[in-house]
Amino acid sequence: MPAIRQIVHIAAPPRAVWKALTTAEGLKSWLVDEARVEPRSGGRVVWAYHGDDDDMIEGRGMIHTWRPTSHFEIAWDRNGEFPGRETRVLFKLARDGDETRLSLVQSGPPVEDEERHAEILRDWKRDLKALQSMLDAE
Repeated sequence: MPAIRQIVHIAAPPRAVWKALTTAEGLKSWLVDEARVEPRSGGRVVWAYHGDDDDMIEGRGMIHTWRPTSHFEIAWDRNGEFPGRETRVLFKLARDGDETRLSLVQSGPPVEDEERHAEILRDWKRDLKALQSMLDAE
């Protein structure tokens, strides 16, 4: 897949953004219905949410890089129906004036078609907007 790249500026300190990205409570507040995170390099991560038919869709991965309040990368397993399977998602945080700049890069094997790539991009834009709205309001 050509890499998906997104940047969002959030009116919150890096520590607050980090917590929203790396804790079960934080992830459940803006992204998924269930989450588990082992906060360390080599730790396991699980994201789960209800799909269109209300079945639970679960993604499992390993934290490849863990640098608190700076960046972390998840290498997703290949099993299951999780749309991010076999990809890597890298989150980088940096202070940018009074805001935190959050950069996301998702890379991995090619997707079946351009429509699917566009769908993944739309999903990340929507999800990051939800994170931004939640943290900007605090």
